[in-house]
Amino acid sequence: MNNDMKLPPMQSPELMQSKESWRVFGIMSEFVSATERLRDIHPAVSIFGSARTPHDHPYYKLTEEIARLLSDAGFSVISGGGPGIMEAANKGAFYGKSSSVGLNIQLPHEQHNNPYQNISQTFHHFFTRKVMFVKFASAYVVMPGGFGTMDELMEALTLVQTGKTRKMPIILVGSKFWGGMVEWFKTSLLEEQMIAPGDMELIKVIDEPEQVVAAIFKHYETRGFEPSIAELEMQLNL
Repeated sequence: MNNDMKLPPMQSPELMQSKESWRVFGIMSEFVSATERLRDIHPAVSIFGSARTPHDHPYYKLTEEIARLLSDAGFSVISGGGPGIMEAANKGAFYGKSSSVGLNIQLPHEQHNNPYQNISQTFHHFFTRKVMFVKFASAYVVMPGGFGTMDELMEALTLVQTGKTRKMPIILVGSKFWGGMVEWFKTSLLEEQMIAPGDMELIKVIDEPEQVVAAIFKHYETRGFEPSIAELEMQLNL
């Protein structure tokens, strides 16, 4: 072994524990900062989708159209703030009447902030970012995407299913893309009683942009978009 080669210094368990304790304050600061910054954006719709979708892809154009319709209808649009579908969502909202919100995440690769954000908030931790997607949304619109999109979708379904957040529209856009998964839900999860029959009603599969907006308004036609006191209390326990 070359004696000139320097190895990184070993860190004691005590030092690592100290760092872990201080990390809690960083997490707290992310929650406080984001809550203060986003508290006035209601009603809002969170849009999820792939970071890898190019500008000329039909999914990009479809997302941009949906976001523009939502923005013009009075909804702030929340996306992950990055490229691909996230950029399309922010872009559509940016040129609409309501706010375009980007919840950006620091990653070693793939993520860069898109320029179509009226309100931008950057996170170090995925879980604090996830809370903000849920906390301020009146609906979820899920475009085609990969593991990250699936993660956000399952998180939303689980929170609504278990009553940890209020019931709201969870809309999968693109029957061709999502159809196989929805069928698997029915033939595997439902048939083997891994979910209840009513759980299938938590999701809607829609293809047309105008129908996405209409489905959200229909869900809230008998009540306002503002969460009730009980629902606000529920969100405190996310």
